Amino acid sequence: MSAGRTFSLAMRGLKNFLTGKPLTISFEVTYRCNARCHHCHLGGPIPNEKQATPEEFGRLCRTFKPVVAQVSGGEPTLRRDLEDIIRAMRRPGKHPFIVLTTNAATLTRERYESLRAAGVDEFSISFDYPDERHDTFREIPGLFKKIESLLESIQDIKDKGITLSCVVHRQNFRELIKMAEFAKKWGVGMNYSTYTWMRTSKKDEFMITPEEMPEFKQKIDELLAWKEANGTVFTAEYNFRKMIEFFETQAIGGCRAGQRFMIIGPDGSMSPCGLIIKNFATRKEMIREFSKKNDCTACFTSIRANSEKNPSRLIKDNLHKVFGRKKKKAAQA
Repeated sequence: MSAGRTFSLAMRGLKNFLTGKPLTISFEVTYRCNARCHHCHLGGPIPNEKQATPEEFGRLCRTFKPVVAQVSGGEPTLRRDLEDIIRAMRRPGKHPFIVLTTNAATLTRERYESLRAAGVDEFSISFDYPDERHDTFREIPGLFKKIESLLESIQDIKDKGITLSCVVHRQNFRELIKMAEFAKKWGVGMNYSTYTWMRTSKKDEFMITPEEMPEFKQKIDELLAWKEANGTVFTAEYNFRKMIEFFETQAIGGCRAGQRFMIIGPDGSMSPCGLIIKNFATRKEMIREFSKKNDCTACFTSIRANSEKNPSRLIKDNLHKVFGRKKKKAAQA
C-alpha cells in the first residue's frame, strides 16, 4: 500500500474518531450462504431476498466514509454482482480499505483476480482447523483442500492480500499455532477472533471452561512467542488479552455498536450490530434509540475489538501489523 493511501486512511480514521463517525462498516451484502457453520445462525438459500444495488451500497459507503469497509454475509461471493459492489465502494488511492470476508468455497484464482482488480484490498478467509475438521465445522465437504489448492495456485503472486481468519473456541484453541504454520507456509497472514454464543447459544460446546483456562492462557502465550519470531500473525496482543478476559468473565462492557462500527444489511438497511438486528431509518436514530442505551456485554468479535481501541492503541497495533507483514515477507525471501 502506498504512503499516500496509508496517510489518507490514517487521516480518515482520525477524523471519524473525532467526529463520531464509524471506523468500520460491515456491508452484509447477502444472508445466503453455502455453508452451515456450527457457530453461526446463518446458512442455506434465502428465496426472494431483497438486495440493494451496487450503486446503493456505493452511496452508503460515500455517505458514512468508513476507514474499513468489510464486505461480508452470509457468503458474499454468491452475489454475481459482487465486483460491481466493490467498484462502487472503491476510491482509488483513498479510503475505504476494503476487506472481503469469505469461506472461499467458490473462490477460484480467476475470481480472486477479478475481485482484486475490482478493488478488494484484503481477503479474509475463514479457517478454523488445520485439517479436514474444517470441512465438518463449516459443513462443506473438501473445503480444507479447496483452500489449500487455491493458495497453492497463487504462490506466484507476491502481494496476495489474504489473511486466514480463525474463530477461537473450546474445540480448536489447541490448534492455533498449527493454523499459523499453514498461513506461513502459504505466504498469507493469520488472524484470530473471539467466539460468541449470541448466534447459536452453544455455550457448553464452544465457550472455554474455567478448568481449561490455564491451558488456554499457555497456548496464547506460546502463540504470541511464535508471532514474535515469525510475523505471520496479525492479531494484536491487546486483542488476545481481551479474548482471555472474555472467556474468563463471559462479559466485556462498553460496546460501541452503532458508533464506532455498524452494519448495512443486504437491502441497505442500517443496524448497529450483526448479532442484534435492529434496523433504523437514520444513524442519528440508531445512536439515540440503541447505542446510548446499549448495555450488551456478550461478544468481543474482531469488528468490535478493532473499532473500540483508542487512537494510540490503533496506531500502535496497526504499526505492528505493518511491520509484521514486512517480517513475514523477509522470512519468505
